[in-house]
Amino acid sequence: MTSGLRVLTVSNRKGGSGKSTTAVNLAAEWAARGARTLVVDLDTQGHSGLGLGVAAPRGGATAHHIFRPGGGDLLAATTPTAWPGLFCAPADPLFDGSEGPAAIDTLARQLRRPELTQAFDVVILDTPPSLDFVLMNAMAAADGVLIPMLPHALSGEGVKQLSRLFFRIASTENPRLKLVGLLPVMHNARITHHRTVLAEIARQFGPDRMLRGIRSDILLAEAFSAGRPIRAFAPRSRGAMDYFLLADELIRLWRWHPPSLDAKDAP
Repeated sequence: MTSGLRVLTVSNRKGGSGKSTTAVNLAAEWAARGARTLVVDLDTQGHSGLGLGVAAPRGGATAHHIFRPGGGDLLAATTPTAWPGLFCAPADPLFDGSEGPAAIDTLARQLRRPELTQAFDVVILDTPPSLDFVLMNAMAAADGVLIPMLPHALSGEGVKQLSRLFFRIASTENPRLKLVGLLPVMHNARITHHRTVLAEIARQFGPDRMLRGIRSDILLAEAFSAGRPIRAFAPRSRGAMDYFLLADELIRLWRWHPPSLDAKDAP
């Protein structure tokens, strides 16, 4: 974006990889630091909205309305959450893409609108696992891509598939797009298989691409079920501390300076 707005796409071609958990909790961390943060839920499962206690209004605007014939207004779909500075545009669970395909810059044009760039400091896009025009729109609109991944044998293939799309979009539609990093989630350093898988992925993509990761913590799932970020649900948990550290790590890697970086906001 030409404005100060930063856009991060959270993506993985494999479902159940921690995309929505990461989008919700990373957004909550940045909002707690003073960044006006918007989560755009582009996955029709609607998990990010659920994790923030936001449901798509019956008959109301959703994030997917911009892809319908005649377009829509992303700001009209945006609603505040219970946490200051944190907003969500919920998904439309009935959207099937049959009206499309939309132009690849549909979402980018929405995010460039002055009304939105003046309202927010950072936008996090929670994307569908399917390779469709919605995922391509998210890649074309973003400044960076974060790839959450499970430390399982099939994760490497999912990362490879997404990386091919990443390089295609970065070389054609969006030259500013950067791979922010690979994020291991639900990992346990004491499990040999986890260490082996992560070492192989680091070998393939480079150790500098691997982030510190999110440890296994059942409280993350419980917080999601309660519709609350982990920092609000269990602020002293492993999950809360790991997402707090991830928020700082990405700020450094992205060379981004949100409005406030107050250490007292640590969980």
